[in-house]
Amino acid sequence: MSTTAGESPRITIEDRSGERGRQRDLEDLRRGLAQKPLSISSRFFYDDRGSALFERITTLPEYYQTRTEAALLERIGPEVAERTRARTLVELGSGAATKTRHLLGPLRAAGTLQLYVPFDVAEGTLRRVAEELVGAYPGLAVHGVVGDFLGRLAPLPGKEPRLVIFLGGTIGNLLPDERAAFLARLAAAMAPGDHFLLGVDLVKPVKRVEAAYNDAQGVTAEFNRNILRVVNELTGGDFAPEAFGHRAFYDPERDWIEARLVARGPQTVRLPALDLTLEIAPGEEIHTEISAKFDRPRTEAMLRAAGLQPLAWWTDEEELFGLALARR
Repeated sequence: MSTTAGESPRITIEDRSGERGRQRDLEDLRRGLAQKPLSISSRFFYDDRGSALFERITTLPEYYQTRTEAALLERIGPEVAERTRARTLVELGSGAATKTRHLLGPLRAAGTLQLYVPFDVAEGTLRRVAEELVGAYPGLAVHGVVGDFLGRLAPLPGKEPRLVIFLGGTIGNLLPDERAAFLARLAAAMAPGDHFLLGVDLVKPVKRVEAAYNDAQGVTAEFNRNILRVVNELTGGDFAPEAFGHRAFYDPERDWIEARLVARGPQTVRLPALDLTLEIAPGEEIHTEISAKFDRPRTEAMLRAAGLQPLAWWTDEEELFGLALARR
């Protein structure tokens, strides 16, 4: 672990990735690519290019999640600030922190917030956002953490009480066992009285949800293929991203979207850092993502199982997206 000052004296960047993180990345990749069907964890989407592509996705007409959640946060921000009185705002998978501003403003107006702690794997994005926010909010300090939120969370920086937020429906990218383990580790890292705000995409008509992952401009397809560029960078590999098509479909039995890459022809892929060579047949698929959909009872049961007490639930008029507030 290393900690460095940012360009502003109010910015600290802590690196929790390290060699151990890289070794774990390689082990995860080897495990997924040495099996059939092939799979790559969705956490490998988010290098700086992947983060930029995802920000483009959030502006697409088909992608209802971001604008719906942003409107919800704008509406409930003052209530969340009053309930939590947070001195530290911790955001897991912060990305560009666009929606976060709907909480930063009310928390600053309430006179409690001193520190913002974004966790993100993309260091360039993290530094850019930190500079933007210290400029926009005089007196606010930023302690950025470069790392995977599935890695080490404790100790959480900042003073209590904290508000930890996990937005964008990202919890749905985890398999059920992974969700349970992640929430349990998060609860253990939180102090009694800390709060947790979770964003969940809700179950809805299949046509609506599938359109969000198959946009007409093809941005989601390019985002999906970018995962192969990240794998190449980590492993010295020679995946040809353009040789794969994008496929996303809804599984009604599991209430989740599955995203896959489909080989357009036969390929031989070498991954030196994994000591692995893949022979990929035409039409063979690489599983890259799930995105589970929830309802209120399922969400609150998931929080209780982790030792988090549900306090409030908000949704939009169409019931497209939900926000749950809980307390440690």
